Amino acid sequence: MKTQPDFSLEEALIARGARLVAGVDEVGRGPLAGPVTAAAVILDPAAIPEGINDSKKLSAKRREALLAALHDSAHVCVAHASVEEIDEINILQASHLAMCRAIDGLPVRPDHVLVDGNRLPRALTLPATAVVKGDAKSLSIAAASILAKIARDAIMVDLAQQYPGYGWESNAGYPTKVHQAGLQNLGVTPHHRRSFTPVRNILCRGEN
Repeated sequence: MKTQPDFSLEEALIARGARLVAGVDEVGRGPLAGPVTAAAVILDPAAIPEGINDSKKLSAKRREALLAALHDSAHVCVAHASVEEIDEINILQASHLAMCRAIDGLPVRPDHVLVDGNRLPRALTLPATAVVKGDAKSLSIAAASILAKIARDAIMVDLAQQYPGYGWESNAGYPTKVHQAGLQNLGVTPHHRRSFTPVRNILCRGEN
């Protein structure tokens, strides 16, 4: 079993005629608050930064170093779907919306897209392949996971300064004990996902 992602999926597509292969990943399906964020990355096969891995396996310092290297060497785009969109269309569809926005925002159009997960966004019109646990298999998807995580974490740190008491600067909106205690004691903010059960339960309790 591979312990680190490599470029073999991309190389196979390039060998079949795809000139530009993009990897896409999203971050933030599980949190109770904040947007869902996706990134799309087209790596230059001749200039792939060393040390790319699933963002969860890298230190914050290493992610930041790779962020700079990716901006220098690759085509990248980060995009979001808002809390309102998550509540309106559900988290899966919002994740796919963010992915499509990231792909559409690339400065060049890829010939093929490698999408992390087991489903392709319905709105994606480009040739694409779903890759389960893609951030552990594909360097392009792993690179996208790094960009998406850094961007979303920064948003949650900023929101934590505006809404202290929920621990967003460290939990990024995930339902930790600190966050759940904040919900109980401070209530629901405009940045909470009202369609998610723990948030909805508190809103319903308030109405009763």
